[in-house]
Amino acid sequence: MLEQTTTLEEALGLELLELNEDRAYGRFSVTDTVKQHLGVVHGGVYASLAESLASHATHLGVSKDGNAALGLSNVTNFLRPVSGGEVHGAATCLHRGRTTWVWDVQLTDGEGRLCAVSRVTVAVRPAP
Repeated sequence: MLEQTTTLEEALGLELLELNEDRAYGRFSVTDTVKQHLGVVHGGVYASLAESLASHATHLGVSKDGNAALGLSNVTNFLRPVSGGEVHGAATCLHRGRTTWVWDVQLTDGEGRLCAVSRVTVAVRPAP
């Protein structure tokens, strides 16, 4: 029997620094664990950061009504490789609907340069 001891966010070292229903901000340090074979941050890590920020913030807005926030769509475009330092993510809510919330997420390096952008749609469903 396998026991899960670490979430993806813990494995990435995600730090949530700001979290509310309109905005979420977080970061992680670039370590070998988050790099792909060419030595730059793996694209899936950017997408994971974007979805985590959007999902956590949506959860804040919908959980009080007995709902859950579940990733529905994540389109991430990569603009600049990052091989060290930190990656920062800033998510801004664009739409709050009854069944979906839509987020714009900008991912930057430690110097504030835009490295990736994501559009994340989060489904709002009754909590299990």
